Amino acid sequence: MSSQSDSPDPASPDAAPRKRLSRDARYRQLLEASWRLIGEEGTEALSLGRLAEEAGVTKPVVYDHFGTRAGLLAALYRDFDARQTARMDAALREGTADLEARAGVIARCYVECVLSQGREIPGVVAALAGSPEMERIKREYQAAFMAKCHDLLAPFAPDRRLPAAGLWALLGAAESLSYAAAAAAIDAAQAIRALTDLIVGIVERGGRGDAA
Repeated sequence: MSSQSDSPDPASPDAAPRKRLSRDARYRQLLEASWRLIGEEGTEALSLGRLAEEAGVTKPVVYDHFGTRAGLLAALYRDFDARQTARMDAALREGTADLEARAGVIARCYVECVLSQGREIPGVVAALAGSPEMERIKREYQAAFMAKCHDLLAPFAPDRRLPAAGLWALLGAAESLSYAAAAAAIDAAQAIRALTDLIVGIVERGGRGDAA
């Protein structure tokens, strides 16, 4: 009796080994599926089980990467922050090194990155409101963003330093104007121009007015 019938046909799709993604590639795939799901159905539709269906994997795979829904949302926030930083770094490499240009790059990259996510990133932030994990991540992000802005802008300040209050004002304005543009309350050009002007004003003021 021939053994050929027991051997898979090399031309058959069943004979092809199923490709396993690396852990990093699977993580990236799950993040992209999450953004897609939020964009199509809203943040409230995002759960680990629903993500498993969307990505075509089993639930344990998703739980292994994120643990909880809050962990998944936190990973999405980090992903957004990383892309925003990469966008800003690339724009700074190509731009000119004067105050107006640097302020414009910061403003444009912040607003455009929020707009690129549409309703998704405000939804992620809202879903994580009050979460200890989110509070920790936000503090890390805020500190890193303000430190980056200080390094980029302080050389143009009268005394080469920017006060903490000014940096917090910059961050608050960036968030408010970007979210207003995402909600179509103002257009992107208005948000970018207003934020650029505010940044220039903060830098030109420098540390003047600080308590002695």
